[in-house]
Amino acid sequence: MEAERRVGVAIDFSACSKKALQWAVDNVARKGDHLILINIQPEGRYESGEMQLWETTGSPLIPLVEFSEPHVMKKYGVNPDAETLEIVACASREKEIVVVMKIYWGDAREKLCESIDKIPLDCIIMGNRGLGKLKRAIMGSVSNYVVNNASCPVTVVKNVEHD
Repeated sequence: MEAERRVGVAIDFSACSKKALQWAVDNVARKGDHLILINIQPEGRYESGEMQLWETTGSPLIPLVEFSEPHVMKKYGVNPDAETLEIVACASREKEIVVVMKIYWGDAREKLCESIDKIPLDCIIMGNRGLGKLKRAIMGSVSNYVVNNASCPVTVVKNVEHD
């Protein structure tokens, strides 16, 4: 019998991250797995001691039942959209997986790699915004950084739009 796996999905509630989430649910997640949504928020200045602690270590693991509640997520400064919540609620119910969210504050590239080791994750799935070569050279690619620096397998789900 295999041990439960911890499958990470980088989620920022954009179209490309939702596509990666759906791909993870359809192709990777299986009964007994833990699907861990990793959300990275920009660094901010917070007054409360709780937020300062979270900024350093990331939030606690937030169960699906809690991150589905807007008033709970308000304290984290995150607002999950209805489509994302529907994808994970359906996956939790149909595939019998545990869904939790972990929020970090800071640089997305560094925090995603940090989450792999700290949680720890067996693999991570992320979307890619499809930046052109020029924009990618100027802004840098989060997915490229994670692929080259992660200590676990990384799957990048391309967001290809056909006109």
